[in-house]
Amino acid sequence: MEKSSIIHFPADQFVYAADNKTLHIKIHTKKDDILAVSLLHGDQYIWEDGKWVYEQTEMKKAGSDLHYDYWLAAITPPYRRSRYGFALTNEKETVILTEKGFYDTPPADSGYYFNFPYLHESEVFQAPAWVKDTVWYQIFPERFANGDTTIDPEGTLPWGSEEPTPANFFGGDFEGVIEHLDYLVELGINGIYFTPVFKAYSNHKYDTIDYLDLDPQFGTKETLKKLVAECHKRGIRVMLDAVFNHSGYYFPPFQDVLKNGGQSQYKDWFHPHSFPLDTKAERPNYETFAFVGAMPKLNTKNADVKNYLLKVAKYWIEEFNIDGWRLDVANEIDHQFWREFRQAVKTVKPDLYILGEVWHNSMPWLRGDQFDAVMNYPFTTNVLNLLAAKTITAQQFADNMTAVLHSYPSTVNTAAFNLVGSHDTPRILTECGDSKDHVKLVFTLLFTFIGSPCLYYGDEIGLNGEMDPGCRKCMIWDVEKQDRDTFSHVQKLISLRKSEKLLANEGELEFLKTDFPGLVAFRKFTTSKSVIVLVNASDDEVFYTLPYSLKGQLVRNLYSNEDFAGEADTLQVKLKGLDFSILSIDHANPIL
Repeated sequence: MEKSSIIHFPADQFVYAADNKTLHIKIHTKKDDILAVSLLHGDQYIWEDGKWVYEQTEMKKAGSDLHYDYWLAAITPPYRRSRYGFALTNEKETVILTEKGFYDTPPADSGYYFNFPYLHESEVFQAPAWVKDTVWYQIFPERFANGDTTIDPEGTLPWGSEEPTPANFFGGDFEGVIEHLDYLVELGINGIYFTPVFKAYSNHKYDTIDYLDLDPQFGTKETLKKLVAECHKRGIRVMLDAVFNHSGYYFPPFQDVLKNGGQSQYKDWFHPHSFPLDTKAERPNYETFAFVGAMPKLNTKNADVKNYLLKVAKYWIEEFNIDGWRLDVANEIDHQFWREFRQAVKTVKPDLYILGEVWHNSMPWLRGDQFDAVMNYPFTTNVLNLLAAKTITAQQFADNMTAVLHSYPSTVNTAAFNLVGSHDTPRILTECGDSKDHVKLVFTLLFTFIGSPCLYYGDEIGLNGEMDPGCRKCMIWDVEKQDRDTFSHVQKLISLRKSEKLLANEGELEFLKTDFPGLVAFRKFTTSKSVIVLVNASDDEVFYTLPYSLKGQLVRNLYSNEDFAGEADTLQVKLKGLDFSILSIDHANPIL
């Protein structure tokens, strides 16, 4: 037994409250090294005849990747607390793992075991319930639609007349979004994520001048209120983008520091190293976003800064009834600020969605005291590596995503913000070498995987473009110039996600084994039903036999709405090159 590869810590993704009564406990072991794992668990204060009383629960193998097997048990401690250990068995031996090490037999004293002291309801991770049923649409306001030309910035260009640059303007605004809300309803969208809308200098608005005012090129506060109300009337939630890591160059407190240096009352709002501030240096003498002199980093430990930003966060909820905050460069702000941020906004609106921009492992922000979710860039990376760059096989995709899923509690995964493109990345069509067949498979994975999917504006009608600024083209509204085939595909997938709850984060997810390097197969399931998703990323035709006994049962292809009566024990599914299938199966018979 490879004991050095056995991993468990009594915290985070290894032991957590799945709900107000249930604990999930996980352990990782070397792949194929352990045949069975049992959880030994009991209340630390219950003893009989001088020995700790425990019960034994068999753990199930919840997933495997290239290196590890992931084991899971769900228990309901009657007194909300538990001591626990593990009995691990391979072909040669059984060993007991406790907090104090490995033993041949279970120690009689509960003090040896791992401890979950108490399940507090206040510490259960709870993202807003509505998020798991939400399909997001990211809008870069300057490029979505121009509905009011009277507020266009000086020098605004005719819509779509030139390629986007870091400096040009086309006049997108709130009125333009209002005019096209019915288009989003037709597509099936029920959540909009807006990149920043506050007063700023640039076309992207990530360089805020005034956090309590809107950029005049987008419209008035009355227009935004109308937009939010019209969205809510259609069942669409609204999430705004907060840039609290840094301000813009023209933010008045920063201008004061530039003018008055060390005598400025706002000098502690930032992180100056010396005075005067050198805004044009390759590496400025004050802290910034990256080394961009026009984006000075805010000091969120400073009480005045903190109070100002928390006021901002509450203001847009209280006055405009927004439903979520997306937090830019969230990982570079201190955790204590985010804890206070969560308390502030959840007091105003308990089911507000808090989404952090974190590109790497995000467990420190997802313990229930800060964010509800992060942008799931590991999902993005693996989907693109499979279908765009073609640098990984289907099995590697399954291994990588299994590792990602088991890096977090299951409660976190259902609220993850999944995306395949944004204002920060090349367009998905460009990533896929202009292959619409590959794009369709990307969207098939996006809308069937666990998490809350987000579509970047225009990807559904074939917009292309390289990295920023190329990915920020004007939306095409001439139907004759839109890719309506891709639109219909996305529309169908969103519709399926709404009608089949297993596609909208009900149940569990596991990858299925296949013999084809290009075939991704996974199922989302409960005890009574499975939905199996097959995606053939190769150009070759494949035949996949479903690993279930299906005789006498009905199998439905959800996408084509075809039924297959089970007249044989198994069903073989034919997939052409770059093809997919989404199948619904009665789960009365066990996996073979």
